[in-house]
Amino acid sequence: MADRSPKKYIFSQGIDDYFTGVASAVKFIGRFWRELLKPPFYFREVIHQCFEIGLKSLPLITLTGFIIGVVFTKQSRPSLEDFGAASWLPSLMGIAIVRALGPLVTALICAGKVGSSIGAELGSMKVTEQIDAMEVSAINPFKFLVVTRVCATLITIPVLSFYCITVGLLGSYVNVHAEEATGFISYFKSAFSTISFLDIFASVVKALIFGFTVGMVGCYKGFHASQGTRGVGKAANQAVVLAMFLVFIEEVVVVQVSNWIRNY
Repeated sequence: MADRSPKKYIFSQGIDDYFTGVASAVKFIGRFWRELLKPPFYFREVIHQCFEIGLKSLPLITLTGFIIGVVFTKQSRPSLEDFGAASWLPSLMGIAIVRALGPLVTALICAGKVGSSIGAELGSMKVTEQIDAMEVSAINPFKFLVVTRVCATLITIPVLSFYCITVGLLGSYVNVHAEEATGFISYFKSAFSTISFLDIFASVVKALIFGFTVGMVGCYKGFHASQGTRGVGKAANQAVVLAMFLVFIEEVVVVQVSNWIRNY
């Protein structure tokens, strides 16, 4: 019996740590919404973070979106040709990229690039006591560091998502035009013929949720970093892993809700 007690203690400690972390995260999110509506409003810092998050992510988003459009089109063509439905390829690409691939791929790229950057930056400020120094100088560090970054991800990730959708459809068009000499206008008419307002709305909702998740997870992990420089790396890594995990869960939930509304 004695050798089992340490295992029980470790298990119990793990459960306690889990619920403590959940409570801390909920408190952190609640504080964000409270601070969001109170002055001062650091609009210049939000614009700066939009530049850091959005504009510097454009090359990677452009390359990834274009390649996804080309590759997914090439992979889908043989299957459609087997059923004599190659003419449905633009519609298939429109559904796949607008409904799922555009927002999801953008969120995953930003989770890796932006989430890790925010986690490492705030984690470094935390362990070097720069955040404490801001409090001493009468600056609200949560408002200046967390609220501005989450607002920036809320703005930029939806914009990047629709940019990725556009680039992905252009990549698909390049492949279709090379194989079948389809016209530009004809392709996009076919691509959007099966896209409804609900599809656009669901993509916007997903992009907003993904943006909030990436920004909030990166800020939370960075704001609670510890153990010196080792904690900075740990915070950046956890920000990426947790943000991607939550993005996939949110993708499933939004798809299920949108399908339920569509069938209803």
